[in-house]
Amino acid sequence: MHSKEQISHDEYQKTADWLLSQTKHRPQVAIICGSGLGMLADTLKCQDSFNYSDIPGFPQSTVQGHAGRLVFGELKGKTCVCMQGRFHMYEGHSLCKTTFPVRVFKLLGVQTLIVTNAAGSLADGLQPGDIMIIKDHINFPGLAGLNPLCGPNNDKFGPRFPAMSGCYDKGLCCIAMEIAKELGVASLIQDGVYAMVGGPNFESIAEARLLHRLGVDAVGMSTAPEVVVATHCGLRVFGLSLITNKVVKSYEDCDSVNHEGVLEVGRLRSNTVQQLVTELISRMDINNNTNDAV
Repeated sequence: MHSKEQISHDEYQKTADWLLSQTKHRPQVAIICGSGLGMLADTLKCQDSFNYSDIPGFPQSTVQGHAGRLVFGELKGKTCVCMQGRFHMYEGHSLCKTTFPVRVFKLLGVQTLIVTNAAGSLADGLQPGDIMIIKDHINFPGLAGLNPLCGPNNDKFGPRFPAMSGCYDKGLCCIAMEIAKELGVASLIQDGVYAMVGGPNFESIAEARLLHRLGVDAVGMSTAPEVVVATHCGLRVFGLSLITNKVVKSYEDCDSVNHEGVLEVGRLRSNTVQQLVTELISRMDINNNTNDAV
């Protein structure tokens, strides 16, 4: 069913104004951290941090591995804001609330959004510990009518019918691939298609086989709604998935996945993800003279 909840532009603006009154940082880049990847915020210098519970209008994150803090700071000469913990449909949040921070970021002046997630591999060539740069996504809830843009369009943010054919910035993807080569981790990194499913259960074998046949390389329970909203309001997007497990596609396979295992892979590969994202931000072309806030 569609959620009848709608959030007005004034509500987004109220949250943005509160944050701007609490910190001197004016972020150009926003980072949303997936399960076990909150360490990205630890790289920021001159930090100001706020618990989600203290921010007007912000939902609460309830999932293990999501700290529930918004951290502002400096990284490689760029001002950033980092979400240590995202919001999910399966927690009971409406899609308006799940994507609420993205529009707030736009009002703060953010130009580029980096989304990260933990995902299961469906592609034979992706192993746990690998990193997949997202070149495209399949938004299964969106295809079923569960889209954060449903309802009256907010023309102040973007058009009624935004195109998603180029939602992941090709230039940033190419830069990330070059950085991987320079860091000596190119063997761990490839691009691919991410699919979002609703969760919170992991996929059945039949579901995994269906996704594989549809050309999905990795699957998770987030990211797509945030990217849809970011694209709608004109943000440049880069996404990556940390592969934390192989999705079971065989009835003869006795393996199973659990959230604790997902978090453990995040801890083991955290340094590589941190290096990649840090170097990518350092090479971003940021327009310091343009305030794109609406």
